[in-house]
Parts: sequence; C-alpha cells; structure tokens
Amino acid sequence: MSDLDIQVPTTFDPFAEANADNAGAGSKEYVHIRVQQRNGRKSLTTVQGLKKAYSKSKILKDLKKEFCCNGTVVEDPELGEVIQLQGDQRKNVSTFLVQAGIVKKEQIKIHGF
Repeated sequence: MSDLDIQVPTTFDPFAEANADNAGAGSKEYVHIRVQQRNGRKSLTTVQGLKKAYSKSKILKDLKKEFCCNGTVVEDPELGEVIQLQGDQRKNVSTFLVQAGIVKKEQIKIHGF
C-alpha cells in the first residue's frame, strides 16, 4: 500500500465562479417582477431582488402613490424582502424602477402570463 499514492478527491463546487462573480459589482443580479393569479380576476405583483441598500418601504410608498394601489413588504426566508402590489403592475413597476434610477433595464426580468 505504500507504493500507491491514494488521492482523495476534493469537493468541487460548480457554482463557485458564479458566486464569486455576483459578489462583485452586482451586474449579474436581476430584479424579478412576477404576477400571481389570486381568485377570479384578482392578481398580485411581486418585486424581488432589489439591493439591500434601498429602503423597500420607501420604494413601496412611492409605488402605491404612483399607481393608486395597495401593497406591502413581506419578509421571505429564502428570497428576503419582497414587495407585493395589488393588481397587474408589471409594466408600471419596471418603467418606474428604470426612471427612478434604481435598476437598469437590462437587470429587470418580467415573469408571468
């Protein structure tokens, strides 16, 4: 047994490069805007992925005033703070975030129907 050098394979993390890239400037981080269907014609718009430097409650206050709808900030254990708005506000929220300079247009992903 002394003649053979046994090499124990080290653990390989396939996402190490992706995590290292995202830790930098944040150019790969996306803001996800989704719509969820509730009962009947009612729907819910969720916004997640905003940087922690921004105050979600202040953004929510401006969104509610701009689009005349109600909303809340929900704390999710996996996703962090998520903004919820009543109604299908996907296009409105995306244009608002770009015009306010919070995110760039390339960083927004719109999901839904």
